[in-house]
Amino acid sequence: MGCILEMNPFTVSPTPMNVTRPLCCLLLGSFLAAGAPAQTPAPKIDFPAPSPAASLKQRVGLTDIEISYFRPGVKGRKIFGGLEPFGAVWRTGANNPTKITFSTAVKFGGTSVPAGSYGLFSIPGEKEWTVILNKIAEKDWGAYNYKAENDVARATVKPVALPQTVETFTLDFADVRTESALLTLAWEKTRVAVKLEVDVVAQMKPQIEAVMAGNAEKKPYFQAAMFTFETGGDLKQALAWMDAGLKEQPAAYYMVYRKGLILAKMGDKAGALAAAQASREAAVKDTRPALRDEYVRLNDALIARLK
Repeated sequence: MGCILEMNPFTVSPTPMNVTRPLCCLLLGSFLAAGAPAQTPAPKIDFPAPSPAASLKQRVGLTDIEISYFRPGVKGRKIFGGLEPFGAVWRTGANNPTKITFSTAVKFGGTSVPAGSYGLFSIPGEKEWTVILNKIAEKDWGAYNYKAENDVARATVKPVALPQTVETFTLDFADVRTESALLTLAWEKTRVAVKLEVDVVAQMKPQIEAVMAGNAEKKPYFQAAMFTFETGGDLKQALAWMDAGLKEQPAAYYMVYRKGLILAKMGDKAGALAAAQASREAAVKDTRPALRDEYVRLNDALIARLK
C-alpha cells in the first residue's frame, strides 16, 4: 500500500501522487531510522594470560643472547612425568616454542652453533634431559611442527632436584663469565642447566693487538692487561701492559693491586706481596671511605693468601 498524502483544501495545484509517494516514504524512513536505537559495540575485555609472555637478555663476552618465551604455572599439577611426559619433546614453555637468539656463534653444550635464532626444545627424563636447539618458523605453535632433522644442537644434561617448588617456569642465566654462562631451566622441583660458551679471545685478540701496535696517544693498557689475565692469556704480556699503565698513572693503587694478582698467578709470591702491601699503603691514605675500605680489604685478603 502506498503512502497517503493528506491534501490541503486551499492548495490550488496538489502535487501528483506519483511525486509525493517517494518523498513521504523517504521521510518515514528517516523518521524510523532516527528513532531506532544505536548499535552498541561489543565490549573489549583484556583477559590475563594463563602463561604470560616474558623475555630476557644477557651479554656473555661480546655476545648478546635474547630469549622470548611463555611462562606456565604448576597450578597444583604434576609437571614432569605428568603434564609433560618423560621422553616426549616439549616446547620448553607454553604457547609458541621458546625462541633464543645469539648475536655471534656460540657453543651450546659443546656443539658449535652459528649466530641466529632457534627454537629451544627439550625432552625431559627422570635421570637425564636432552635440551635441543632447532630451526623453527616464526608462527610455529607448541611442538607439533618439531622435526628432529632440523636440530642444530643437542645437549644431554642431568636434572637437579630442588628443595622447594618453582611455581612459574623460569629461564635464566647463571655463572656468567667472560667466555661462558649457564642457561638454566627451572620448574616444579627440577632444575636443568646447559653450558653456553663464546670465543671472546678470538674476537678481542686481533683488536687489542692492532690498538697496541698503533700510534694512539692513549692506549688501554689496564683493560688489555686484565682481559689477558682473566682469559688465561700471556701473563708476561699482561704484566708489561699493567706496568705501562702504571707508568702513566703511578698513583693508581687499584692497578697496583691487580699487578699483585698477575704476579701471584705467575708464581712470584714476593713480587705479589710487595705489590699488595704498596697498594694497601696507598689505599689507607684515600679520603674516600668506601674506596679506601674496599681496597684495604682486597689487599689484606691477597696478603693472607700469599703468606
